[in-house]
Amino acid sequence: MTDIVFTRGGGWYPGVVREDGELRLTLGAGADANHEPRTFTFPIGEAHLRVIREDLARHLLLWSAVIPLCEAAGTRGDLDEDAAVALLDPILLSAPAEVDALFRAIRWDRNRLVAHGADTVLLERGQVCEAMRTATERSDEKRAQEYQADRRRAERGVVLGPLDAQILRYTGQYLHGATIPRRTPDAVDPALLPRVLAVIAAAERASAGMRIGPDPRRGRRATDKRDWDRMAATVGAAVRRAYPELVDDAVRTVSFLVCSEAADRSRDAPADDDGEAADDHRDVGLSFTDDRGDEKKWSPGGPRTASAEFWEFVADRSAADNEVFTIEDEERGEGIQLHFYADSVARITTVRRGTAGSDPQYRVEYSLVDGIAGYRDLVRAFVRGGCAALDQHGRWIADVDEFERTRRERDTRP
Repeated sequence: MTDIVFTRGGGWYPGVVREDGELRLTLGAGADANHEPRTFTFPIGEAHLRVIREDLARHLLLWSAVIPLCEAAGTRGDLDEDAAVALLDPILLSAPAEVDALFRAIRWDRNRLVAHGADTVLLERGQVCEAMRTATERSDEKRAQEYQADRRRAERGVVLGPLDAQILRYTGQYLHGATIPRRTPDAVDPALLPRVLAVIAAAERASAGMRIGPDPRRGRRATDKRDWDRMAATVGAAVRRAYPELVDDAVRTVSFLVCSEAADRSRDAPADDDGEAADDHRDVGLSFTDDRGDEKKWSPGGPRTASAEFWEFVADRSAADNEVFTIEDEERGEGIQLHFYADSVARITTVRRGTAGSDPQYRVEYSLVDGIAGYRDLVRAFVRGGCAALDQHGRWIADVDEFERTRRERDTRP
């Protein structure tokens, strides 16, 4: 039979129960194979119970020291009761100096103490008993998360100034640098909010007129990495010039915020036919195919231009094993084939159509392409003027071996 003898504050606090006449400390910690919390117990004495009842700080210190033993038990192992019992007298009944010495020699959960109000400066000095003078029964998990984030930064040699910290709070990236940034002015110290907004304004001025376009080669929601890198570099340089005191983490989060918002605008904007209103004069249809044999026809007079329809076709089908797309003008006997895996393109022109059972003869020429912007220019030009309109877009090479040498030279350039 188990009777509850003492609990504090609810939640995960270690409690004391009497089980078949024996006092035992019980706590939930670690997880089983199903990621459910495990419960552990070990025996304590009446003297230990009195301290746990009366001294919040000692109760928290014991909790902090036992958690690593629970974690060491893993998903199915038993708690090392001897090790747990060995902690009781030194933590609950010893002088503060002896407790401090013990905590310098064992593993303990620092975050648990920080969440309950421990003085972090004193903790860092190893004065755990003195640090617990500010302990609170209620926990503040965000305080522990911020403390851990600061420790990770310190390991990289980064120390935040007041403005740095508030900028990271504004973007929501104080705890985790991988979090998608957002604008959270309510999280900022009101006294520093005007300075934070001034930094953001400097970033916005630097990026005015810049955009991060879509990159259909990587799907419907993907954006152009080159555009992103260009905007991030521009914003970062401008912010560093205006606020040289900011650490890299703060500058980076401002760039991330501005670029993320620009990318979202690009993703969420309605299809605008890629600015190809001039395609409307085309009176000949086109066919689009991919490397898997899928095909889509485009006919003039429809609601969308050929360029827009083609890039939608690409966005819906492009994948790691599907990186070759073709636009063909069957009536004129010409087309272009885009090789996304090699940043190259081939233009194919019919020299002689097949007649009386003979095979047609084609002229195939190759050119290198500079990113998605280069591909867009080529598609736009082909849609408007066919293969002849591509002469001004790069150097076209008919010899396959010569083109491969040119491509390898480009790929080995620093």
